[in-house]
Amino acid sequence: MRKKGYLITFEGIDGSGKTTQLKKAENFLRHRGHNIMVLREPGSTSLAEKIRKILLSKENNIPPESELLLYLAARADLVQKVIAPALNKGKIILCDRFYDSTTAYQGYGRRLDIALIKKMNRLAVGPAVPDLTFIIDVDFKTSLKRRKKESDRLESESKRFFEMVRRGFLTIGREEKRRICIIDGRGTADATFAEVLDCLKRKLKIV
Repeated sequence: MRKKGYLITFEGIDGSGKTTQLKKAENFLRHRGHNIMVLREPGSTSLAEKIRKILLSKENNIPPESELLLYLAARADLVQKVIAPALNKGKIILCDRFYDSTTAYQGYGRRLDIALIKKMNRLAVGPAVPDLTFIIDVDFKTSLKRRKKESDRLESESKRFFEMVRRGFLTIGREEKRRICIIDGRGTADATFAEVLDCLKRKLKIV
């Protein structure tokens, strides 16, 4: 597959503001005439949305290994059915989470084998590697203030868990500086987006 479009992903712990920044990026790029597709992970296909419900329901007690495999199954379905065809058509895809979340949450958070997770991520996505990834970084206290009152299974995890996930994201960002921009998300949404936009302009020649 010769990729013609762009895959831009937004990452961070729950409550980081990544979804808000994705929406701001979407509005900015649409106003400039770009062909935009917005996706979320897990989800955005019929199968992946069903898996999402399983993963996020508090009723389900899911072992870490099963959790990992469910995320990978949803991602593989999304890549094959939606992302790969859209990239071939030249679309700019903005995705709310992608494989860095699996490395951070299941690798650093659940303490599963990170090297193995990276190999499994590659199997799930094939050549659909993000051109640019934003990690919206906030501390646990800030993230907690921003979350909705009713939390899902993942959002209900402990402070310690989220601190490990956050460290995971920051480690991933330091290891892949060419692809990833770490953005301080503690300020206002507009101030944060100014940093996102600056990185977008520097990394990709689409604005």
